Amino acid sequence: MSIGGIISAIVIGLVLGVLGRLFAPGKQNIPIWLTILVGIAAAFIGTAIARLFGVADTKGIDWIELIFQIVVAAIGVTLVAGLWGRRKVGSGS
Repeated sequence: MSIGGIISAIVIGLVLGVLGRLFAPGKQNIPIWLTILVGIAAAFIGTAIARLFGVADTKGIDWIELIFQIVVAAIGVTLVAGLWGRRKVGSGS
């Protein structure tokens, strides 16, 4: 993967992570680097789900694929925030 591909993945991950945080219920106390990782994972998983349904082969912006990615990001942020919160509480600090 080229440096441009890595930077693109980080930017897309950031955008999807932030959108996931906006649509996730409640407050998420997770660091931005974790939000980016969740967003990157959501991009891959959302694309895979869209391809399973046969909707990821359009030209231009694929809005349905983007919706899948945002939904996966929101679910991922919610799950990670819950696990991150438990880890912080359970560590005794």
